[in-house]
Amino acid sequence: MAERLVVIGGDAAGMTAASQARRRRGDLEVVAVERGRTASYSACGIPYWIGGDVSAEDALIARTPEEHRARGIDLRLRTEAVEIDPDRGRVRVRDLDGDGGGGQWLGYDHLVVATGAEPVRPPVPGIGAPGVHGVQTLDDGRELIAALDRDCRRAVVVGAGYIGVEMAEALVRRGLEVTVVDRAEQPMATLDPDMGRMVHEAMEGMGIDVVTGAEVTGVLLDGDGRARAVATADAEYPADVVVLGLGVRPRTGLAREAGLPLGAHGGLVTDLAMRVRGAERVWAGGDCVEVLNLVSGRLAHIPLGTHANKHGLVIGTNIGGGYATFPGVVGTAVSKVCSLEIARTGLLERDAREAGLQFTTAVVESTSRAGYHPGAAPMTVKAIAELRTGRLLGMQIVGREGAAKRIDTAAVAITARMTVEQMTALDLGYAPPFSPVWDPVLVAARKAAAALSA
Repeated sequence: MAERLVVIGGDAAGMTAASQARRRRGDLEVVAVERGRTASYSACGIPYWIGGDVSAEDALIARTPEEHRARGIDLRLRTEAVEIDPDRGRVRVRDLDGDGGGGQWLGYDHLVVATGAEPVRPPVPGIGAPGVHGVQTLDDGRELIAALDRDCRRAVVVGAGYIGVEMAEALVRRGLEVTVVDRAEQPMATLDPDMGRMVHEAMEGMGIDVVTGAEVTGVLLDGDGRARAVATADAEYPADVVVLGLGVRPRTGLAREAGLPLGAHGGLVTDLAMRVRGAERVWAGGDCVEVLNLVSGRLAHIPLGTHANKHGLVIGTNIGGGYATFPGVVGTAVSKVCSLEIARTGLLERDAREAGLQFTTAVVESTSRAGYHPGAAPMTVKAIAELRTGRLLGMQIVGREGAAKRIDTAAVAITARMTVEQMTALDLGYAPPFSPVWDPVLVAARKAAAALSA
């Protein structure tokens, strides 16, 4: 009999693994179960769909269920995995639109756990009321757009991380009055506070009311039980709609119940081949796993579609008879709110301290193009370098058009374990429409190198 691969989760990691394994082994039976109504879509694109940059939901779907099935994958939508039995090599699944029975057992020779992540919801009164929306799935996006079409004027976004600032932009673009409430002292806790302060000031300059250092104590309801305001200890912020942008955590309850190993962040722990440690026939990838941070040497939970697709490719290659590994990440991410671009890679100052590293920092102000060229926009670059070795530990960039993707240069330098001194000699492209004669990334590296030698 043909071997069977069962995949739990129908998005980036799961379906990439299924497709790659099936491509390499045409005799492999592949069954994928997905609890939602769609598969293989870009969750990262949902804020841009809501904001109107993406015209239709279908544009976010990379491959339809019919396309997967035509490639020999038995994709079962609205089907939930409810139990994993690794000792006997089987998964119990149930049809969410069926009769509500106990479901059926699917035996497997290989299992891929790609259950993704779930949005963080603070345990406060009213958080589950109508009018409070997450933005994790296409269904979430569809429901929020329908709510916004019902004469909404005021929105409160809870959380000022990547999702929060992107949703703030989407709501501003739809003409709403937007308030962002976050418990941190500055938005974008994935930046150092001095860089986050610039994001704060820029958001307020765009007309967004940014409330920091404020813990949400509840969602207040109207007479019909719908959200009407968000409350903190000191104030109430009226809202026709509330959007949660508090980030996500690994969806690993099923794995925990099966006795599979979880890390400190709640994600599954795998080896370099993405095989779950101690479970020979079980693999995992995507937002439900922890990954190695190559700079700090510690495991981290970094839920990004770029990683999920790579995990799936590695898993599918290995199941298909090849050999591949996922060595780890350096923590690169970019975002934007209106015209402001935000980027980071490597370690923040607090990360370096927690890792026991001694470092220096350098902050420079520059422009996206030669200063005399029309359209030159300001940007701030911060570099963090290790004192003992001079290697680049991290970089952050906040600026306007042309700023964010410069972080890729720093990501490559960190991966290659380059020193800031070595970076200053990098042969980067130059012409006045694209960069000053000294690229801002190299200016920051020069300043860090000078601090090290002082």
